[in-house]
Amino acid sequence: MKKVFVIFVLAAVIFAVVVLAFKNRFAAPDMNPDKIRVVTTLFPLYDFAKNIGGGMADVRLLLPPGVESHHFEPSPNDMAAINSADIFVYTGKFMEPWAEDIINGMSNAKTLIVDSSDGTVLIPSVFHDADEPAGSFDPHIWLDFDNARIMARNIAAAFKNKDGANSDFYDKNLSDYQNVLTLFDEKYRTALAGCAAKEIIYGGHYAFGYPAKRYALEYTAAQGLSPDSEPSAGDMVDLVKQIKDNNIKYIFYEELASPSIAETLSRETGAKMLLLSAAHNVSKSDFESGISFLAIMENNLKNLKVGLECDE
Repeated sequence: MKKVFVIFVLAAVIFAVVVLAFKNRFAAPDMNPDKIRVVTTLFPLYDFAKNIGGGMADVRLLLPPGVESHHFEPSPNDMAAINSADIFVYTGKFMEPWAEDIINGMSNAKTLIVDSSDGTVLIPSVFHDADEPAGSFDPHIWLDFDNARIMARNIAAAFKNKDGANSDFYDKNLSDYQNVLTLFDEKYRTALAGCAAKEIIYGGHYAFGYPAKRYALEYTAAQGLSPDSEPSAGDMVDLVKQIKDNNIKYIFYEELASPSIAETLSRETGAKMLLLSAAHNVSKSDFESGISFLAIMENNLKNLKVGLECDE
């Protein structure tokens, strides 16, 4: 009888653990009920929202640090977090095709959905295949500082919609942040105007069309918009020839992806490698250290100045 009782208790404990684990699997992460609860898809949006919301907002990044953004699939926990949020911010249908599924599956009508790309100027993609047909747009809009200012403004409008009593606070934070973005834009323009080279060879997916256009640079990427696209053997031969013919001394590689393409180009040409981050997302260590979008842009400019042989 005692043995039966012990087995019964053990079974009850195991059942309770399983039920609790199942419940937690679908539970939203705790968010501060005294602050505006914001969930953003990508790192730039997360950083914009933190700068504008300040101490009035609890901002969460949906994309786990270190995860590539293009093919992310939200979990039930992610859906629960979004449904418990006051504001959900995404970049637009061109960057996160999975965001539309999230929006269609939302059950909380009070969550304000913000398409941060509203009002931005998009440029056409230069790469076309089955996944990116002609007419597609380059989705990396935040790499144009004009677009970044517009995105920040869209986020600020959402804060004011949800918390009109503190509109002046959000307006001040928006103004301060936009002024810094303007300073960075001017810093880029000045630094990149006096470079011996004007050509960026990128051993990653096509992500820097916006800054190339803005600062009158030539830009060639080994891959298309999708990180899954692979250059053909012919593409690689052409890139090696281009690097040698144009005496290019540096090749750039991307964050959170294998640098194997850039390494191959470097090995075949003798060109050195430098990081150029599109800032979709950041590594876990960078996230935990509190890296900012502007810090990434600062490091990008530093590497561009080296790679393009710019005047100090």
